[in-house]
Amino acid sequence: MTPTPVLEVNELVAGYIPGVNILNGCSIVANQGDLIGIIGPNGAGKSTLLKAVFGQVNIREGSVLLHGDDITGLKADRLVGKGVGMVPQNNNVFPSLTIEENLEMGVFQQPKLFKERFEFVGGLFPELVQRRRQRAGSLSGGERQMVAMGRALMMDPAVLLLDEPSAGLSPVRQDETFLRVAEINSHGVTIVMVEQNARRCLQISHRAYVLDHGTDAYTGTGREMLNDPKVIQLYLGTLATDVEDKARTSSQPTVDPAV
Repeated sequence: MTPTPVLEVNELVAGYIPGVNILNGCSIVANQGDLIGIIGPNGAGKSTLLKAVFGQVNIREGSVLLHGDDITGLKADRLVGKGVGMVPQNNNVFPSLTIEENLEMGVFQQPKLFKERFEFVGGLFPELVQRRRQRAGSLSGGERQMVAMGRALMMDPAVLLLDEPSAGLSPVRQDETFLRVAEINSHGVTIVMVEQNARRCLQISHRAYVLDHGTDAYTGTGREMLNDPKVIQLYLGTLATDVEDKARTSSQPTVDPAV
């Protein structure tokens, strides 16, 4: 049976300023139920790819399709309504609002869905239900990440875009985050995840892409990529060193006081 594409990115050329392209013909496909990992060196265009899909970067060439419909260049509010959820790396919660109010913002376009979706998200993140009255600004980095993912899931997205969900977290919180991502995916949510922790990303990904200089340089299953000598030599070694350095920094209490 032929897999059904949920998200198709075809030969994207995109950038932030005129005449300077960050993406140079990048293509990915996410089928129903896929967990797609996107790795690569710093500056390869990983986060830019997600922002382009989510209407935050000018697309100069190529197309983005959702269930076969062209959504190229649509603004974020329309994309959310069509079934695209996005969790940015930074500033991904409303700190002055409670956890519950943050989740309510997730169904701003369809408030009648709140009760049903709150039950679903609460099943994934029971801690959020228990602390629903707490302000998001008082949460640790890992807890904020849960709120951000929960809010993006409130509209029951066809595809969830995650931009470096483990960034800035302690090693323990990083492991928890990857487990959460895998659990969300196990409920049938198609996920496209950009991640600097390349090895951990590949361990849970069904398929993966290596981006380099704004294009997809390698692709395969997560397991294939983990064992590909060329990928290991060119990418995993450098990325592993970067992640270890970040982990040592993020283990300080000032980054995630809950650990």
